[in-house]
Amino acid sequence: MNSGVTVIASIVMIIGVAIGYFLAQPVIGAALVVVGIIFLFTLRTAAEWERAVILRLGRFAGVRGPGLYFLIPALEMVYTVVDTRRQSTRISAEDTLTADAVSVTMDSIMFWRVQDVKRAATELTDYKSMIAQVAQTSLREVISATTLNDILSKREAMDGTLQAYIMKKSVGWGIGDIAVEIRDVKIPPELNDAMSRNAQAEKEKQARVTLASAEVAIAEQIAEASSIYANNPVALQIRQMGLIYDMNKDRGVTILVPTNMANALGASVALNVSNPDFTPPRTAGTPGGSVPRA
Repeated sequence: MNSGVTVIASIVMIIGVAIGYFLAQPVIGAALVVVGIIFLFTLRTAAEWERAVILRLGRFAGVRGPGLYFLIPALEMVYTVVDTRRQSTRISAEDTLTADAVSVTMDSIMFWRVQDVKRAATELTDYKSMIAQVAQTSLREVISATTLNDILSKREAMDGTLQAYIMKKSVGWGIGDIAVEIRDVKIPPELNDAMSRNAQAEKEKQARVTLASAEVAIAEQIAEASSIYANNPVALQIRQMGLIYDMNKDRGVTILVPTNMANALGASVALNVSNPDFTPPRTAGTPGGSVPRA
């Protein structure tokens, strides 16, 4: 019985008693008391998300609510009140074998809502328990038909498959807006270690392939540069000087690099020394090449 209805019926009966006692109107007062008693047994309220299933002499008489509604005394009764809000149910499957014979434990959550109140209330003994059991058996069937690799890599596809299984089995139950999301997948620890080592080996393989590709690219660039330097020795010398400078620019050292100019000067001096008529050049301002005295 609704508390609001009890309050309304109590107020009406109190008013009736007050009129009969203080205003000396027993007939009116008695009528109001009777009306309050009728309200107490016939008046009902339902929340915005609630629907009341009414039976009249044991047969379905309709769905009433939300808000205020009346019952025929002694003929109608509220069989059940159905919540039409969207609800969630947790489903799980423990130690279920996949298609490739791997034992997994999976936790999922299912969202659903009652769309047909009459069917859900009159054709199912316990629609909440039944939809949960159907979801659990469907989850086991989907796991058994899927490989571990697909379970781990194709979560969205598996969600859609599980949703289709549940909807197919619950057709005509008055339950709709079904959606399923997989929350967690647990595999045996030894298999988890093996998969971790496999993933690490795959990453190392990719790193080695990337390094080899870089080596090939570098070798191609070096081969191209060598052909350029072979056809242009001057460019090779400039490159060598640049490398020597880059290696020693932060050390504060002096580098002597032999050049063709030094070779040319050395050859000229050697030619002059071998000539017996060679006389050293005189310094300007000093006759005969003598050194001025102080």
